[in-house]
Amino acid sequence: MKRTIRKAVTGFRTVDGAGVNLVRVLGRDNVEEFDPILMLDSFDSTDPADYTAGFPMHPHRGIETVSYLYRGRMVHRDTLGNEDQISDGEVQWMNSGSGILHEEQVPAAERLLGVQLWLNLPEEDKMSVPTYRAIRKDEIREIPFEGGFLRLLAGAYGAYQGHRGDHLPLDYYDVHLDEDAELVIPTEEDESVMVFTLLGDALVADEPVREKTAVKLTEGDSLSLRGAAGGSQILVMKSRALHEPVAWAGSIVMNSRQELSEAFLELEEGTFIRERPDFNTGR
Repeated sequence: MKRTIRKAVTGFRTVDGAGVNLVRVLGRDNVEEFDPILMLDSFDSTDPADYTAGFPMHPHRGIETVSYLYRGRMVHRDTLGNEDQISDGEVQWMNSGSGILHEEQVPAAERLLGVQLWLNLPEEDKMSVPTYRAIRKDEIREIPFEGGFLRLLAGAYGAYQGHRGDHLPLDYYDVHLDEDAELVIPTEEDESVMVFTLLGDALVADEPVREKTAVKLTEGDSLSLRGAAGGSQILVMKSRALHEPVAWAGSIVMNSRQELSEAFLELEEGTFIRERPDFNTGR
């Protein structure tokens, strides 16, 4: 059975961090429908004044943040001792787990184009050990097909394997389609599948979808994507819905209000960070 569109969301413009202009496509209003994707922010600007203020040091617990820049640069620093930069076509993947503080600087570039998504952690993994990893261009396989190509950002596509996270499964594709070219992606019947039209309009499940729109699909065993006039660039995310309670405040996401209260008390008392770098071991 082919998947069809269940919900389409375009979000709203907002300012976050120290003054970064972005579009919050998914957020609190869409938690249940897009489970396990909690949030999706879209960046697209040729004006450095929109984003170079960056995101100062801030806490996370209970989620994984996955940032994909098709164009631009982003510098990450965290309380594990990581300092790293990604650029055009690369991914930053951070599991905040039991707690991490991090900052993101966004240097000026010809164009900043990409997204950051928040992937919820299962209840059993909320207090896992925090980790950070960059996925470089040379690790991202480009898979050609008639009328386009697919960049395998994470997970698996057919016989091809990319980076796999340690917790929830996430197959993450950047699909480029020429006008009228079609790609049919096989899916497991019960997978949670969504797409985001990063550049250009597109036909998703045979329905027209405007640029910069998040679409949640019904259950089914395949997803059809077709390029619109001028071509289309579509991000595809496949995972597993958690169907767990979500308690969310600021940048911390737990399963109960009590767990949230404990997290904020720990922030006040200076006990929030459980994992710190051990420079003797290089960790």
